[in-house]
Amino acid sequence: MVAEYQAIERRTQPMMSRGPGPWRRFVRARMARLSYPGSKAEQLLLAPQELRTADPSFATEFYNGHFGLAGRLAEVGAQSPFQIAPPSEAWAKELHGFAWLRHLRAAGSELSREQAKVLVADWVRLNRNARGIGWQPEIVARRIISWLSNSVVILDASDPRSYELFLKALTEQLRYLSASYRDAPDGVPRLVSLMALIYGGLCIAEQQAVVERYSAPFNRELERQILPDGGHISRNPAALIDLLLDLLPLRQCFVARDRLPPKQLTDAIDRSMPMLRFFRLGGGSFARFNGCGATPTDALATVLAYDDIEGAPLRAAPNSGYARIERGGTKLIADIGPAPVASVSTAAHAGCLSFELSSGQVPIVVNCGAPGVDQDDWRSFSRSTQAHSTLCFEETSSAELASFTQGGFGDATLIGPQNVQGALSEDGAVIEGSHGGYASRFGIGHGRRIEVSPDGLTISGEDTLGASRGSRAGEGGAFAIRFHLHPSVGAQVSADGASIELILPNRETWRLSSNAPAIELHESVFLADERGPQETAQIVLSGQLGAARDVHVAWALEQTAQAGGGSLIDPNPSPGVA
Repeated sequence: MVAEYQAIERRTQPMMSRGPGPWRRFVRARMARLSYPGSKAEQLLLAPQELRTADPSFATEFYNGHFGLAGRLAEVGAQSPFQIAPPSEAWAKELHGFAWLRHLRAAGSELSREQAKVLVADWVRLNRNARGIGWQPEIVARRIISWLSNSVVILDASDPRSYELFLKALTEQLRYLSASYRDAPDGVPRLVSLMALIYGGLCIAEQQAVVERYSAPFNRELERQILPDGGHISRNPAALIDLLLDLLPLRQCFVARDRLPPKQLTDAIDRSMPMLRFFRLGGGSFARFNGCGATPTDALATVLAYDDIEGAPLRAAPNSGYARIERGGTKLIADIGPAPVASVSTAAHAGCLSFELSSGQVPIVVNCGAPGVDQDDWRSFSRSTQAHSTLCFEETSSAELASFTQGGFGDATLIGPQNVQGALSEDGAVIEGSHGGYASRFGIGHGRRIEVSPDGLTISGEDTLGASRGSRAGEGGAFAIRFHLHPSVGAQVSADGASIELILPNRETWRLSSNAPAIELHESVFLADERGPQETAQIVLSGQLGAARDVHVAWALEQTAQAGGGSLIDPNPSPGVA
């Protein structure tokens, strides 16, 4: 019968590839029982460790009729949250994923335990048919992991009937997921779907066949998604935190069941840990590239506590497409890689050759970053080149957002830029990169060189625009080189208008000067903030390509006063730059 199911799946694959429509859901639901190698769950042996931070006040809010998820607060009153109209799609996904069970568990009261039992029972009662947002494979996977991790507040040993119903519902979802995990979007969702199946095989008694069946595809996905340098295939730094929060407890589950964790699992964890340090800037936040928004500092600290080596971060991550320079108290990270493969590019940004910079604990130059889940109106802008600290030609992104959907380009596939080249010098002081993102449309190529002095007090950069031979498309084209500033940084134009002074919260000051035709301060927005979009400023170096075949714009960021206001260098702009 399993062979028959696989044959049906192969025949329907072209139709299925268009998405999980009614026919696909029918086939998956009907064949799930045949494809799942495990038996009916009869005993739970293990509860995975929950590493995500919990908020006990959630239980009190729910008791008062409020259910806050994904940045939205729903008024449920005396109703079940599964019976009200969800305020947003993201809210509904989090609701059906049950990750919020950890908050009720953390409350530790009898009331919170009863709330957890009732809500799980509500879901089982109201979701008997495998349809709707709650049955998307990645949501099913998150729900399985959440139920297992927080089973201590769901199960009551003195109530055999509820125990049996819980295990029956868990078995049905594992069977469904076994037949549908391939439908999960590529990247983190698909890997988590496979992870949930392995979790089920380890935590439920007599499910050895499940672990054996799904270990091979799980290990293949790990090796494919966690790159040799430790980055994630999506190029999103935050993806590593999300995955490690589940991979670390999974490794512990293997040990608890007296099984050797797969080498692919331990290797993936060991590769990822150094990359967490690679992406950290001053203050501990992650550099905001390719879908990374506000850094979950509590989750990051939890994951880093499992780093036994605690070595220095890598200087270059060639597989992930990033380079890092650290000199003195100055840290700089640049994006010098091509877009990720199309299947995992729906959150990637057109920020090629952008960089972020911090001094000590203070971020200075940033990208706008990805907005929160409840800020979809900003998502398309956040992915544009204009939202990054790099050069933009004719106010056009260096990559294209394809696959326009009804919701806009917020989750569109990213294509390009083409011919991306990038490298870190052997001494670790110079980053050079180039791309052809404007070649097909304007006949223009962009190159960037950034060098950090040994003491970290001077960052020298040069952006080059070059028109291809015989091309006239770029003539007269306008360019803008942006330096988005962190909201904590103050900025003011110098008296002669030739430079911009930056004032950090600790009274440390920097000066940006350039040979660009115009240097101005403009408004900007910082999207990667847990409180929502924050007003900030950006420095814009602008000019026209004109009839020239190439343009070289030099710029320099120099520290002019130490923290506390102690002067370092002559406040006049450097000769030959301003």
